[in-house]
Amino acid sequence: MGVRCGNNGGMSIFKTLRSVMRFKPIELDGNKRRLTKVANVEDFRVIAKKRLPRAVFDYIDGAAEDGRTMGRNASKFSEIEFVPKVLVAVEHINTETTLLGKKIPSPLVLSPTGFTRICHSEGELSVARAAARRGIPYGLTTMATRSIEEVGSVSNGPKWFQVYVWRDRDLVAQLLNRAKAQGFETIMITVDTAVLGMRERDVRNGMTMPPRLGLGTIIDGIKHPSWTRDFITHDPITFANIAGYDGIASDDAVTLGEFNQAQFDLNVEWSDIEWFRENWDGPIVLKGIQCVDDAKRAVNDHGIEGLMLSNHGGRQLEGAPAVIETVEPIANAVGHQSDIICDGGIRRGSDIVKAVAMGAKACSIGRPYLYALGAGGEPGVDHMLDLFEGGLKRTMALAGLQDIGDITRDRVRWQSEPIR
Repeated sequence: MGVRCGNNGGMSIFKTLRSVMRFKPIELDGNKRRLTKVANVEDFRVIAKKRLPRAVFDYIDGAAEDGRTMGRNASKFSEIEFVPKVLVAVEHINTETTLLGKKIPSPLVLSPTGFTRICHSEGELSVARAAARRGIPYGLTTMATRSIEEVGSVSNGPKWFQVYVWRDRDLVAQLLNRAKAQGFETIMITVDTAVLGMRERDVRNGMTMPPRLGLGTIIDGIKHPSWTRDFITHDPITFANIAGYDGIASDDAVTLGEFNQAQFDLNVEWSDIEWFRENWDGPIVLKGIQCVDDAKRAVNDHGIEGLMLSNHGGRQLEGAPAVIETVEPIANAVGHQSDIICDGGIRRGSDIVKAVAMGAKACSIGRPYLYALGAGGEPGVDHMLDLFEGGLKRTMALAGLQDIGDITRDRVRWQSEPIR
């Protein structure tokens, strides 16, 4: 005899399915739908690559020459393993730390990035607001596409200002005074850009600095209507902090970019750092330190409060050391005198734990929030920070670490080291 499934049988199957399944509410907002499927920084990168014109994506994603230094920044973290401890109460995880004498809720800083509005019209404003909601420092670059005053008006969180050692010190002094007036508490002096690195993807796309978008970029923009609509319906992108400065013929991005390039002084020396000491009364971070000798000189001879260990995201010198490799030797040399910030290759909360274990007080990220901004605007940046915070706490819990202070060198090992 065949088995018949009557109404009772159908109802039984329905009840069984209902007991183990729940239908998700329908989300009409396409951006929110995209973000619900993002689990890590690479997911943001994939979406950004689809949504941004090729030249724009390559500008934020690319690096110097073959990109080996950029790749090693991230891949080197995979060579560090945890030494987990079990049967540790981890119901309450404390990620708070102190950086440059001030408490922050987690050891994370948002690095300064140039030309940010190329990802989304709100640009630096979105990133600054997202950082302020978390209470973590946001770094605004001199070459930002939103001004010091605009960022100051939307953020009451900790703000840092990045500067170059330019020839026109009167202009730099004006920038420092404007930053102070807007509540910026720390300056970062970038010391690894005497000349620009060879960013070959930009050259192939006809997009150089100063930015000159080629015909191919315009055609590509037509293929990405949401980005193009956002781009053309808002004010033209320019370098907002130096727009209107006396002696510059025009405020368009190309002219300002050319002015920027002419300002770099190839004869900058350590003695130039003292000028900043005389013109800034807050903490100073040197961004671009890559060896122990320079770290010692910065701290012992110039009293620098913070060292941002960085190779500019692999965008300057191809063949520079992976940043995480420099953390431990520099921290051992001067970490008791100056706060070490690991800037390069951070893609997960677990990377933050590894860097802190090696001696960093905090980590900073740039590309991850640019991917997030290009993929989902300001909500994308918020979601990215959720992922970092969740990853940091989850890693600490699984490794048996209750507090940031528990993250010590004996809780990680390079794979080449013996298991302890």
